[in-house]
Amino acid sequence: MTLITSIKAREILDSRGNPTLEVEVVAGRQPPSETRLTAGTFCAKASVPSGVSTGVYEARELRDGGKRYLGKGVLKAVKNINEIIAPALKGIEITNQKKIDALLLKLDGTVNKSNLGSNALLGVSLACARTAANSVGKELYLYLNNLVYPKKKIMLPVPFMNVIEGGKHAGSSLPFQEFMIVPQAQSFAEALRLGSETYHVLKGVLLQKYGKTAVNVGDEGGFVPPVSTAEEVLDLLKEAIKKAGHSGKINLAMDAAASEFYLKGQYVLGKEKKLSSEELLKYYLTLSKKYSLLSLEDPFHQEDFQNFSRLKKQSKIQIVGDDLTVTNPLRIKKAIREQSVNCLLLKVNQIGTLTEALEAAKLAYQAGWKVIVSHRGGETNDDFIADLAVALGCGMIKAGAPCRGERVAKYNRLLQIEEKIYRNTLISAIY
Repeated sequence: MTLITSIKAREILDSRGNPTLEVEVVAGRQPPSETRLTAGTFCAKASVPSGVSTGVYEARELRDGGKRYLGKGVLKAVKNINEIIAPALKGIEITNQKKIDALLLKLDGTVNKSNLGSNALLGVSLACARTAANSVGKELYLYLNNLVYPKKKIMLPVPFMNVIEGGKHAGSSLPFQEFMIVPQAQSFAEALRLGSETYHVLKGVLLQKYGKTAVNVGDEGGFVPPVSTAEEVLDLLKEAIKKAGHSGKINLAMDAAASEFYLKGQYVLGKEKKLSSEELLKYYLTLSKKYSLLSLEDPFHQEDFQNFSRLKKQSKIQIVGDDLTVTNPLRIKKAIREQSVNCLLLKVNQIGTLTEALEAAKLAYQAGWKVIVSHRGGETNDDFIADLAVALGCGMIKAGAPCRGERVAKYNRLLQIEEKIYRNTLISAIY
């Protein structure tokens, strides 16, 4: 048996310069009291992302408050790991992920993880999984694949690249949060090349049209040009794709993040443009048809299950639940009953433990939905979600623009995985 011998947390910074957690787990075949890194001892780390536009039903991060780091410090969560979680998990078999996560939930004792903090629980959960993979000599994606049910074949994902940002990510007058390019190719490496080339051509288009300030980037590496409508953005993307020579090889997708511009029963798209749910639905249908959208995420606010369902029935595109479902089995079950979406956006930090995230994916699969594994606005260089996307066999990942180290870390890990799995062979196109 390989038992947990020590767990240690520390405060680090995320991609937005805000504090987050890094957790280090040590496990070994020696008695639990031993913590020396000797033969038969395994160690791994994991760090925790943080959202920018967060759904009200997400598990709760624990922040310190006060003046330090403007109230965003996580020393309380660090203390909870080092003084409460670490002693409780010491001596548990490192490969028993369900037992580890069940104990984490018991120690917290709240529905939304507000006692010890979802950031504390997640850091420990992910670090344990990575240490467990090391202990059995498996790549993380192969180890995680053994935990997936119903059983899925490992698959490299198609990247959904956020190349123009609005909403909370950008602070511009563009209400919609993300505009993504989705390259279609025979391999992940080729898809990444198509996306990267288009991204750089887009930069040139924006420079020519709007000047240098238009190529400043938002939280996820996407550009923030001075535009205010979805049509302007989608036209820019079509132009860039054509100039890059990739017409017919790249689809378009959007994350509306509609809860962020929903106010008093209306959707505020500008000072003079306020739409009802019915008007917004018709607007999406028009956009979808005109620009052949592949996917639309969170088109309505996070309580509007009914209009999600109406849009899904009236369109042929992928309707994705994020703020609506928040990787939470209870919310997912409601969305299944209401037939609101046909795709789950899976964010491990929305729910707090790996086991719960896998349960969310299981529910989605059993309902006939697709799954997209997703990063957050505040990220770290941890590439866990790259392995998770492959392990789930879901075929899709949101990891941001091909820009900024914390986004590129996920893409570079996928290149490594593709090489390990396929070597010189090609994978089948997913779309």
